[in-house]
Amino acid sequence: MTARTVLFVLFDGMQSLDLTGPLEVFTGAERAAPGTYEIRTAAVGGGPVRTSSGLTLTPDGPLADAPAPHTLVVPGGDGGTPASEGVAGGGGTRRPQPEITAWLRDRAPAAGRVVSVCTGAELLAGAGLLDGRRATTHWAHCAGLARRHPAVDVDPDPIFVRDGAVATSAGVTSGIDLALALVEEDLGRDLALTIARHLVVFLRRPGNQAQFSAQLAAQTAQREPLREVQRWIDEHPGGDLSVDALAGRAGLSPRHFARAFRAETGVPPGRYADGVRLEAARRLLEDSAYGVEEVARRCGYGTPEAMRRAFTRALGASPAEYRRRFAAA
Repeated sequence: MTARTVLFVLFDGMQSLDLTGPLEVFTGAERAAPGTYEIRTAAVGGGPVRTSSGLTLTPDGPLADAPAPHTLVVPGGDGGTPASEGVAGGGGTRRPQPEITAWLRDRAPAAGRVVSVCTGAELLAGAGLLDGRRATTHWAHCAGLARRHPAVDVDPDPIFVRDGAVATSAGVTSGIDLALALVEEDLGRDLALTIARHLVVFLRRPGNQAQFSAQLAAQTAQREPLREVQRWIDEHPGGDLSVDALAGRAGLSPRHFARAFRAETGVPPGRYADGVRLEAARRLLEDSAYGVEEVARRCGYGTPEAMRRAFTRALGASPAEYRRRFAAA
């Protein structure tokens, strides 16, 4: 079997984890199954680059000499975000090198797969590779990407999106999830799970999983009674999470509680509780021997059918299918 070439584009200001996360996945696959991947790196001019964290990396060669690979990976970082974008976590100190944009426009269409991590989507969009496609990026940059590139269908929610031969992922660690999905496509589920365990990534998150957990997506309430209710929900996903019951815990009327909870956390109490239950069920399915019926009971769904509907609606897979695909062995 001919090795699949995986080419990583390097540039000054790139986010080191955007590179090293997927790099370790593909390198791990090559170690586990020698001859499957040939890993290459390239940068404009072929000289060393300095990441946003100060790490200096030496590429294998100049980008101009790199042929179109089987899989092209473009990380994000300072060099991947326009200068007007001053959002923490992505940089925004200079514009992308025009040589990178020109190379992507010319060579990327010939690649078997084109992949971006975090704000690397900006580089793909700048080269016209995302026009007419659904894509994502780090949550803090989705609005800017959509504004600057109206031809791109930007979805701010999932951790990665695949649209034909082009795949985009959200912030930093989501590049690992996407790389694992690509390895599974190439070499099978068992090898992808082996790499995930080696990297101490206990599960491979599905692409349509939200970038934020329910707890991270919501703000922390300012008032102590509401904060206590949030903590109670997190610790008791199988409890009575109705608005009436939660309002009683906060010492408020249901109407006042619902209004105050949404005002202080940004989400209605019912949606917050639904998200917590879903995450609790996912964790049990991923890391325990509980059957689906027991998981449904422990997480407050009442019946397996109610949990199945929640999983299908949020993740596009039944609990049984989710366990089959993502549980650690």
